[in-house]
Amino acid sequence: MANTLYDALFAPHEKNTGVFLHLKEGGNIAYEAFLRMAAQFAHVISDAGLTAGDRLAVQVAKSPEALAVYAACVRSGVIFLPLNTAYTRAEVGYFVENSGAKLVLCDSSSADAVAEIAARNEAALMTLEADGSGSFTQAAQSKPTGFDTAHRDGGDLAAFLYTSGTTGRSKGAMLTHDNLLSNARSLVEYWRFSSDDVLLHALPIFHTHGLFVAMNVSLLSGCSAIFLPAFNVDDLIGNMENATAMMGVPTFYTRLLDDPRFTRELAQHMRLFVSGSAPLLAETHEAFEARTGHRILERYGMTETNMNTSNPYDGERRAGTVGFPLPGVEVRVADPDSGTAIASGDIGVLEVRGPNVFKGYWQMLEKTKEEFRDDGFFITGDLGKIDADGYVHIVGRQKDLIISGGYNIYPKEIELLLDEQEGVLESAVIGVPHPDFGEGVVGVIVPQPGKSPDTEAIMAAINGQIARFKQPKRLVTLNELPRNTMGKVQKNALRDQFANLLAG
Repeated sequence: MANTLYDALFAPHEKNTGVFLHLKEGGNIAYEAFLRMAAQFAHVISDAGLTAGDRLAVQVAKSPEALAVYAACVRSGVIFLPLNTAYTRAEVGYFVENSGAKLVLCDSSSADAVAEIAARNEAALMTLEADGSGSFTQAAQSKPTGFDTAHRDGGDLAAFLYTSGTTGRSKGAMLTHDNLLSNARSLVEYWRFSSDDVLLHALPIFHTHGLFVAMNVSLLSGCSAIFLPAFNVDDLIGNMENATAMMGVPTFYTRLLDDPRFTRELAQHMRLFVSGSAPLLAETHEAFEARTGHRILERYGMTETNMNTSNPYDGERRAGTVGFPLPGVEVRVADPDSGTAIASGDIGVLEVRGPNVFKGYWQMLEKTKEEFRDDGFFITGDLGKIDADGYVHIVGRQKDLIISGGYNIYPKEIELLLDEQEGVLESAVIGVPHPDFGEGVVGVIVPQPGKSPDTEAIMAAINGQIARFKQPKRLVTLNELPRNTMGKVQKNALRDQFANLLAG
């Protein structure tokens, strides 16, 4: 049967004996072997009672097997729901309940906690370890290596990705087969990927960047990937001589520049370094080019849209910009209230329209309606401008979104926790420049009258309630928060005041 995403990304490789994944510990996995494994996984998913349109939630370490679960979901028509491995039990509980997942995969270390969540939501639970073992893969060993592919049209859902909300309630962005495939096609062409490439892959695969950008591009182009389990400078340096391209977040590049082993000679045969998921500082651009002769290509995307813009492959890659709209994607700058397009060079809210833009938020019809204009443009919430040469600039975030190490963090979720702590009257959470992560979280707290909050005790109290990447890197105390005449907290003033707090 026709299956839009499977037919384009996976089916062409069913008899491909070429290498798909080069593994850190040595050895490799051929395309055809990977797809045989994915077919066996599809049988296990089907045996668990899932059919096309059902949801499968995955919170496991990066591994070839974890990636094969994605392929199995696409082939069986099941909606893939990858979850950050740093999410807490409470967060996972919300995602499973909200999505209505029928099967949850986790590793054995969290199985007891997740078992209660699965039971409460009448979902099956299986394990998948970092080394590829577990009850899920054990069940797959006896299954056939072929599977009847489920029929899926371009408008059918392929994945949910949860993104934080300003109220603290996460939203499930519904991504279709066409959303994912259209973006992969644009990027393969725009970034000139071919079967001759070898992608150095150290990103997580629970995130748009590592999964739907890096791996879908690899699959569509037929290239291979050096599939590292996590980011590690030694691994990047040790494998770079065998790669042609790398996708990373700013942290990758700042850590490489800190290492004297990263030389012009090591990078001379590379053809492309891509950065995204967080702002790349201009000084990082300059230092990288001076060291290697390569100009990092920066791009702009979102959970809800995948990639929207990119600096050019050929032509000037301008630091401080995210380049031009990708083919088929429209980007405009609009008045935040009216949606009226504003003049070139003026700052407004960025809005995008194209085949890459998601279908809406799961079970949030009103929220979805609020985020789209009547003419189909999605309101990103990012403030930006388009200069006279057509380059898109991101200058701020309308909703005070913080992006740290490539992960989206909304302040309200953290502020609600800080406000509950002993001695705290109110709080404001901001993102300030961080040399490794692009932005770091800073919590500003105002004491209750006569109280002196213990910041170390507060940090200990919120540890475990939210993922570590959301936790403030510093807590500072002020007598009062700056406000405008309408009483609204002026976070821009706080960002200015503490701009250098995490520097160096």
